Amino acid sequence: MMEINKIVQSYLSKKSRAATLAAFRILFGLLMLISMIRFLAKGWVYKFYIEPKFHFKYYGFSWVETWGEYTYVLFGIVIMACIAIILGFKYRLAMIVFFLSFTYIELIDKTTYLNHYYFISLLSFLLCFLPLNAAFSLDAYKKKKEYYYVPAWTVDAIKFLLGVVYFYAGLAKLNSDWLLRAQPLKIWLSSKTDLPLVGSFMNDTWFHYAMSWSGALYDLTIPFLLLMRKTRPFAFVLVVVFHVFTRILFPIGMFPFIMIVATLIFFDANLHEKFINKIKQLLAVKTTINTVREVYLPKVYKKTFLIVSLFLLLQLIIPFRYLLYPGELFWTEEGYRFSWRVMLMEKAGDTSFRIVKYDTGNSFKVENKHFLNVFQIKQMSTQPDFIVEYAHFLGEHYKKELNNENIGVFVEGYVALNGRLGKPFIDPKIDLLKVEDSFKHKNWILPLNDEIKGL
Repeated sequence: MMEINKIVQSYLSKKSRAATLAAFRILFGLLMLISMIRFLAKGWVYKFYIEPKFHFKYYGFSWVETWGEYTYVLFGIVIMACIAIILGFKYRLAMIVFFLSFTYIELIDKTTYLNHYYFISLLSFLLCFLPLNAAFSLDAYKKKKEYYYVPAWTVDAIKFLLGVVYFYAGLAKLNSDWLLRAQPLKIWLSSKTDLPLVGSFMNDTWFHYAMSWSGALYDLTIPFLLLMRKTRPFAFVLVVVFHVFTRILFPIGMFPFIMIVATLIFFDANLHEKFINKIKQLLAVKTTINTVREVYLPKVYKKTFLIVSLFLLLQLIIPFRYLLYPGELFWTEEGYRFSWRVMLMEKAGDTSFRIVKYDTGNSFKVENKHFLNVFQIKQMSTQPDFIVEYAHFLGEHYKKELNNENIGVFVEGYVALNGRLGKPFIDPKIDLLKVEDSFKHKNWILPLNDEIKGL
């Protein structure tokens, strides 16, 4: 135990230059600002959060409601927080506001779930505890004092989270569909034959497998290549090439740029200091701030370190919660979300709902388009938790409309997974109004009767 304490104390005494966190703060805030403006410019606020009649909720977060037309105000709050983060003005408050408002937006409707939105929520929570305003910030200017050093673990924590995202995404690719069938890349790439230069390869089997295997190898090795000084420049070139290429192939928004910029955290502090000095030159910033050579320490240093450590430990555990469930993960999706399984499956489904009046035996089919938009229908048709939530919504709706409490909601659905033929998905004999969504195994999902081997 004493030996462990010595190791911990030794690590806690290590330091890094504050410029690294200052540069990360500016770039993070700038990318988030661009992302929010882009979201507004494309009309997605209305499309995803205002227009839909019904919003799918994450389990336990049904209390999170859309603000209707005032959702634009919510985005405005995020934008103001981004500007404050860039400037380092009341940084801690700004980052907390960003984390809460950004995450609230994502919780309004799980239809819009993307791995990189989840990553931003996790990263912004982590950044609430790190001193990204210790140098080159309005907070430091106001105090007329900035720090040259920060604890090394405050930089390493960001590196660790990035490493988890990459490495776990690589582990998830070690499955038989990805490696032995080149799925779902084979489906997606075959539709990209119109691309210049590489379009002629998109229908070639060798290219599908090359992309699948290289993608897995990239994710598994890139964190370690970035950590080593000798391989870091080569690794960063790989990062840029990989993410630019995936951005060309797939419509994944700002995620490639976020990951490219975030990996700069692995570089030597000299690079970040040059970046900060360049900004000072461009803005003609003249400062009389006293730069002290001591290490910045939070007021509750050990508690902050403990919170960050527990948070990072959870990131190692949460992705493996799928092991608690039986059945094929890609089919049931129990434990699939929040596990860095990035672009691993292509599902297409056709799910119909039937309302049955128990007192008369009469029934009728629901027209999903009366309640959901096209995007919601696509998402709902292949995800069990969406299906049961929607079934309960329909039950409540028709109980009121028919003035009849004695009804049931039955589902019949077929789903095709990664190029397989469509198979029955939901037990049509189960009244989903009698099923409550929970973390328990959903035994009303019909088995895939196929196995995708791997992690």
